Amino acid sequence: MTWHVAEEDLGAYARGELAPPLLWSADTHLTGCAQCRARLADAVDPVALDAGWERLDAELDAPRPGLSERLLVRFGVADHTARLLTATPVLRRSWLLAVLSLLVMTVLAVHLADRPALFLALAPLLPLAGVALSYGPSLDPSYEMAVVAPMHGFRLLMIRTVAVLTAGLAFNGLATLALPEYGLLALAWLLPSLALTATGLALTPRLGPVLAPALVGGAWLTLLVVAHLHTQGTPAPFTAAGQSAAAAVAALATVLLHRTRDRFDVRPVGGFPEGGAL
Repeated sequence: MTWHVAEEDLGAYARGELAPPLLWSADTHLTGCAQCRARLADAVDPVALDAGWERLDAELDAPRPGLSERLLVRFGVADHTARLLTATPVLRRSWLLAVLSLLVMTVLAVHLADRPALFLALAPLLPLAGVALSYGPSLDPSYEMAVVAPMHGFRLLMIRTVAVLTAGLAFNGLATLALPEYGLLALAWLLPSLALTATGLALTPRLGPVLAPALVGGAWLTLLVVAHLHTQGTPAPFTAAGQSAAAAVAALATVLLHRTRDRFDVRPVGGFPEGGAL
């Protein structure tokens, strides 16, 4: 081989400044010429070379965003917020399919047994369970990432809560459309759902992300059992008075949640306590 890359062109190549078609010729020549590759190694700034390798390593190690994350970023959501949001456990396919399957079976049972109270009892618990599974060290596999995220703990909780509620309420709404014969009664789950979710969140700083929703869900089931034993016809929580009470509880819990929002940034080792006050 009698032709080699000129010294000036080799320096431009090393700096990334060589333009086509000389760049193409240099690329082709360097793949087969050990002498020019050795000259190129001497011409490269070692600091710039190290920086280039670091950028390459960072690019190769960077996680590839999924479809949901890319869509959120396209709609204007910040990169780190989109990643924390899409890492929410209950927004994954397995949970969503499980919720959808449970609602389908419940709607079928309502049609077969003509008992809308079965659906009305279950529907408010699904968003509560979804929010409970979205935050806390024992249930969230991305909790460590959330702890070091550059945002207020309460804001992260609200971001995930809105996402979970949107998905849960959408599924519940679709199930409601499958019960048109019950009219407005089929929508009586909405206010209790908001009340249970808000109450569970308001109690989380004191009782923990597992115990708080568990107690709230247990209280809801107990209330339904008592109402069934003492009420003929429509259970009390789904009457006009019961709906008004649910709205009042939701409003009160929301106020309490706002007043205790700073406690979501108090993160002892292991996260929120499973019982007892912070």
